[in-house]
Amino acid sequence: MTAPFLDAKNPADIERAAQLLRAGEVVALPTETVYGLAADAFNEAALRRVFEIKSRPFFDPLIVHVADWAMLEKLAQPNARAKKLADAFWPGALTFVLPKKPEVPALVTAGKPTVAVRMPAHPAMRAVLKAAGIPLAAPSANPFGYISPTCAAHVRDSLGERQPHILDAGPCVHGIESTIIDLSDPDAPARILRHGPVTREMIETALGEIVDTSAPKAATEPSPAGLPAPGLLKRHYSPQTPVTLLSRGTPPPPCADNTRQAWVLLKRPRRPLQKPERTDLFFLSENGQMEQIAHNMFAMLRTLDKGGYSTLFVELPPRAGLGEALHDRLRRAAAR
Repeated sequence: MTAPFLDAKNPADIERAAQLLRAGEVVALPTETVYGLAADAFNEAALRRVFEIKSRPFFDPLIVHVADWAMLEKLAQPNARAKKLADAFWPGALTFVLPKKPEVPALVTAGKPTVAVRMPAHPAMRAVLKAAGIPLAAPSANPFGYISPTCAAHVRDSLGERQPHILDAGPCVHGIESTIIDLSDPDAPARILRHGPVTREMIETALGEIVDTSAPKAATEPSPAGLPAPGLLKRHYSPQTPVTLLSRGTPPPPCADNTRQAWVLLKRPRRPLQKPERTDLFFLSENGQMEQIAHNMFAMLRTLDKGGYSTLFVELPPRAGLGEALHDRLRRAAAR
């Protein structure tokens, strides 16, 4: 039987979460991006429990969350670019890949010489980090490869008996995972490994230089060398129901006999649409605002995955700004 939710508004529950983490337990914690399955980043037994709960392969590295710059320096070797971006975006939804310190367990880094680190902005996550006094490795709190959780109920529903402690702080603000940027080689251009809420345009403005956006090759199977960052498998963030992507303005094909399908639009249509029979219409925002689309996307996919549909048809957003991250998540969700 799972334990009751901890309440992020209750200081005693914040301290309880911190105590559990210091004792080597695993706790699902809210961040501004998605809920994470947190453990002491230096405790190998706790880290193995994270992999076990998620059924996560060891070739996929973890992101470590820190409370302050001093905590980062226990894990990684920062550089001038990292300091400039931290001044601009930390605390926030931007993860740095940097050379790791020898003390960082190989489980965190998938055996690679780099570590992914970010300073979250969510007040509950920051309170737990401060109370625990340790860096926390925290991948998304869901079975590996499934849709990321954006509220505490998603964690409970997808992990069930495997996850006894969940700190509930309501829905996540962003609803998609952090941007990951590789800053490990000061002599090479900074490279975006995963798009997220902090966009390429924002990063280039802060750095005053062009960043490399050539996507890492999507992996389809385990790599002996480990992935350079989490979330880079060809198929990821995926519902069990097949997803088919549609360009804007393109309706879905007719529905197969004796089935139902869902059609997901970016914004509420201004007028009734002609749609195939047995096709249910949904929308991700009222007016097409990208932040609202991102906030709602994973939650919508989870709801529709339980709806008994044969296919989820999802309209693709424009790729500018935050749309690049939405494209990335939807392409991986639709991969076969």
